[in-house]
Amino acid sequence: MKHFLIGMICICVVFKANAQRIIYSEPDRDDIRDFKFEIIGKIDNNLLVYKTANTNHYISVYDEDMQQTDKIKIDYLTERVYNVDFVNYADFAYMFYQYQKKGVIYCMAVKIDGKGKKVGEPIELDTTNSREVQNNRIYSFVQSTDKSKIMFFKINTTLDKYHQITTILFDDKLNKMNKATEAVPMRERNSFLSSFEVSNNGNFAFIKAIGTSGNDNINQLVLIIKEAYALNFNYINITKKEGVFLDEIKLKADNTNNRYIITSFFANKRRGDILGLYVTIYDNINHSEKLNTTVVFDNEFRTDAKTEGNIKNAFNDFFIKDIIVKKDGGFLLNAENEYNSTRNNTNNFSRWDYLDYMNGPFGNSGFYNFGSPFYGFGSPFFNNPYGLYRSRSFYNITRYYADNIAIISLDSIAKPQWTNVIRKSQFDDRTDAFIGYGTFNAGNQIKYLFNVLEKNKLILNEQSLTPSGQIIRSSTLKNLDKGYEFMPRYAKQVGAYEFIVPCMYRSYLCFAKIDY
Repeated sequence: MKHFLIGMICICVVFKANAQRIIYSEPDRDDIRDFKFEIIGKIDNNLLVYKTANTNHYISVYDEDMQQTDKIKIDYLTERVYNVDFVNYADFAYMFYQYQKKGVIYCMAVKIDGKGKKVGEPIELDTTNSREVQNNRIYSFVQSTDKSKIMFFKINTTLDKYHQITTILFDDKLNKMNKATEAVPMRERNSFLSSFEVSNNGNFAFIKAIGTSGNDNINQLVLIIKEAYALNFNYINITKKEGVFLDEIKLKADNTNNRYIITSFFANKRRGDILGLYVTIYDNINHSEKLNTTVVFDNEFRTDAKTEGNIKNAFNDFFIKDIIVKKDGGFLLNAENEYNSTRNNTNNFSRWDYLDYMNGPFGNSGFYNFGSPFYGFGSPFFNNPYGLYRSRSFYNITRYYADNIAIISLDSIAKPQWTNVIRKSQFDDRTDAFIGYGTFNAGNQIKYLFNVLEKNKLILNEQSLTPSGQIIRSSTLKNLDKGYEFMPRYAKQVGAYEFIVPCMYRSYLCFAKIDY
């Protein structure tokens, strides 16, 4: 950094607690009202963080002691850049971006080294005539779990009867493996597409959901799969039992067993109380449904999960956040209790309003915009790490809540193995940046980090989950009451035992590295 925060005695502060080491970077003095960032990852022992304010773009480089050794201005990004995404590897990263020039929207890639500098010149991946669209952020991006496959896709919605999907598949060297275009039938009025996945073998899959006329239930599901080198898509109608009302559909690729897991919370009537989980497992080897079932939560789990009120509605504000697939085909599911309320506004979010969210932002824009904050598919939280500034307006104040985390482990045939709950109670006004949680895979445990309010201060806490479902409630990390406010929901694991957590210090952005 060229500028130092007045009053800081040391560039870095180091604390040790419970065999952990916590190192803070120097706070960033850039104006956070217009500030955006993304933790790229660790490359050649350097931590890279992308930052942008107004029309300026930078990559900050931090060493092992979280000292900023360089701040690279990305001068090849024009003012009309719409989306920036990153994929990092051990010794380099790709930066993907979109920009418009004259009548063309370009999808570009550039290779970045461990010093934050570009390697070679930017590469053109695809183009679109901007006269065909109203929304310039048209390319969406997904990567496989092992990062060996990278998929860009765009969905043209200008026609009522079908959506035209164009997919471009690349390997990890950015060699183009396949490009295909498909007209997906969308004749049903309340249908939408969601939950896009690319598997390690390059197969592209997503869900077409068809809703009711009342926009409060999904009555038909279609799993759509495009094989890596295929030019056409396969359509699989998923079985849906009578009396099962779904809301937010999640799709997860099981790369080890070549399967797809489809899951959702369900009720037994329109806008009813959540009863449990709906699960379908599709076998992509035999091209058939392996199972289609529901898992009803028992009263013990409901009692443990609820924060207040009747146990019948204990899960009504829970939303699925993570699905972790096990090698044996089982999976672990994390769900968080989250909701919001707005002063002077009685139209607060309901989980059953998901279809209004889908129809609203997309409308007649011409293309789906999955970079928009509306890409939440049922969650009231938009997971936008850029909304850090707490507005001073008191007229319409939105209070965000994030409470208990429910954890469910199921085996390969969706039979529950165990359940548990991490208890927490969080709220904040005008931003959700400091509530929620982050997870860290420590090999033999999954660590959950989240803030708790103690004596009017946010204190970072850690709890660990063992493979058998036991929760180890660690003591509060020491020496965290020094004015740092952590944002664990935007944290990123950058090594086997390293976790980077963005935080605020006296209204300035900085980063904390936690070594285990």
